[in-house]
Amino acid sequence: MKAFDQAPVGVAVTRGPDHRLVYTNAVHRSVFGDRPLDQPFHTAFSDLPQPGYAVLLDRVMTTGEPAFLPDAPITADYPETGRRERYFDTSFSPVLLENGESGVLVLVSEVTDQVGIEQRDLAFQRYASLVRAGGPIEWSASAVDGAVELNRGWQEATGQRPEEYRGYGWLDAVAPDDRPALVLAWSQAVEQVPDLFEHTFRVRQRDGTYRHFRTRAVPVRQNGVVVEWTGTCTDVEQQWREQRRRDLFARASAAIADATQMDDTLTALAHVIVPDLADACSIYLIPDPALRPAGAPFAAERVAVAHRPGLSDLPPRRKEIFAPDSAFVHAIQQNRPFHRTFPPGRPPPGFLPADSVRWLARVGANSVIVLPLVVEGAAVAVLTAAACGDREPIDQNDVDLLTGLFGHLEPAIGTIAEFQRTQRVALALQRSFLGNLPEIPGMSIVGRYQPSPTASHVGGDWYDAFTVDDSAMLAIGDIAGHDLTAAIAMSQLRNMLRALTIDRPAEPRDVLRRLDSAVERSGEYEGTATCILARIEQDDSGRWQMTYSVAGHPPPLLVLPDGSTRFLEDSHDLLLGLDAEHPRTSAVEPLPPGSTLLLYTDGLVEHSDEHFDVGLERLARHCASMADAPLDEFCDRLLADLPVAGHDDITMIALRLNPHHRPSAPGAAHQGHRQAITPPDRGRHPRPAK
Repeated sequence: MKAFDQAPVGVAVTRGPDHRLVYTNAVHRSVFGDRPLDQPFHTAFSDLPQPGYAVLLDRVMTTGEPAFLPDAPITADYPETGRRERYFDTSFSPVLLENGESGVLVLVSEVTDQVGIEQRDLAFQRYASLVRAGGPIEWSASAVDGAVELNRGWQEATGQRPEEYRGYGWLDAVAPDDRPALVLAWSQAVEQVPDLFEHTFRVRQRDGTYRHFRTRAVPVRQNGVVVEWTGTCTDVEQQWREQRRRDLFARASAAIADATQMDDTLTALAHVIVPDLADACSIYLIPDPALRPAGAPFAAERVAVAHRPGLSDLPPRRKEIFAPDSAFVHAIQQNRPFHRTFPPGRPPPGFLPADSVRWLARVGANSVIVLPLVVEGAAVAVLTAAACGDREPIDQNDVDLLTGLFGHLEPAIGTIAEFQRTQRVALALQRSFLGNLPEIPGMSIVGRYQPSPTASHVGGDWYDAFTVDDSAMLAIGDIAGHDLTAAIAMSQLRNMLRALTIDRPAEPRDVLRRLDSAVERSGEYEGTATCILARIEQDDSGRWQMTYSVAGHPPPLLVLPDGSTRFLEDSHDLLLGLDAEHPRTSAVEPLPPGSTLLLYTDGLVEHSDEHFDVGLERLARHCASMADAPLDEFCDRLLADLPVAGHDDITMIALRLNPHHRPSAPGAAHQGHRQAITPPDRGRHPRPAK
């Protein structure tokens, strides 16, 4: 702007929708005096009674078209002559400021000496006509009660007839959410009589849509007494949207500037969107399609949620299953937003998961947007947002604004994508450690591994299944940590356990004692490690039984065909490697035909804000309800339905015995018998050490 310092005419520059004065040159200051910078136009020029100049500034900002006023009258408090009317050639031009914000460049050149008395009335009429051009709504109101008589333009804009809008009937065309603040501001203005009243609110148009209008009014005085108010109401929708866009982008950038974790970034983004753009917002992380088994349902985990006060809560973290024909899946497949408006409280079925649709109905949602966050052609996360109740539905302008916001935040979204790429590599490495499960006659075995969504590294969770002679061996374990050290230790421990079991078949307790010695002698890993080793075999009468030993791990869960459940706690000893001399125990458990055995890591049940037993009881209830579900579905539903904390990996291995199995030697005397070999002290299972 320094280029204007030596200009021979007065120069002023304003910015933003309230036309804050950001610059005046020496000629402008010599004529109008030092005006306060970074103040709205009506404050910087509070002595200016002509409201038309603010209208012209609005119009230039809104349309981008310049305006020129020859011989324009300006009444102001001049530093040399005091308050008087002088005449200027005045031009208004749109300008883009250095920070990308829109503004207006104003040039003024005084022509008072060239305007004769007979020309002054013509000059004023010319000024008034140009101000009217473009259709600002003109109105006047009672000085007593503020009742409005809208003179021109209101009926054309809103469709209200004069008998409908006179008095306070015009409020019926104001957006319901904006009425209380407008009524309060206007009543205070009528009572306190400021030099200028200014307010922005939404007005319903003839077609039912809403647009933002800014009204400006001044009191008209006769002999020092206010006799009426006169003002204009100007459509500022475009500049309002531009300012909204700038403010939103700035808030979003500031909100995520200090976020270093993926969850923090997405949560901050959700809270920027609510309540300005929506009443509720959820953001889901999208798993890599290459890692989803063929035919498996589409699952995504909600990692961020925000909603305005008064709406019922959504769980902060939850994995949800999405139907293949849902809007959520379509948005991901097509990499484009999906937007739907509907009657309040009546969302279409199948649009989102059933629980989400019920929630939308309960809070009176009227519109939803599903918007993928696309990086390098692939969706890495998906945002869902809803407007509720009397709030105007989300429209295409909102969709465009959110799409632009994601583009603005692409570096942060790219960081999320890089995180997921790193996690995919870690997951592939982790799966290579786990290996393949054997096929064993008379039983089914299914394993599942789900990494923590907040960790990008390999972890220490593992499972294994193999055969030794005529027995099936199941093992599961957990080594603390989410780094390469933990993964290497996990792989070594898993391989040692398998080697020790195959090399010298023995009771699980004896194998774990040998593993204790190996871990202690190696000295390569000093963290905590837990494990379960179980041998499943047929007894002399042909019935299945399990001999197991537990080293600091959550207890196995047995699910019987009738839905009854039991945690197997007859063996529970120290963590691995703590004391190689400490005796370990094994216990024997009969396994009826059709029963399900579940081994799992603590990520499936552990929550930092509740006792560990609460998670165990929740797991038992879910398993009981799925006693007859196919084993693959049994495991998938546990991962999808249980409210996991999300800060740890989840590993499980489940075994289901053939329900039609019959003992080879009927009439066995061991039916229902449970034998404990060196049983430990009884008691509920403590929280596993990590």
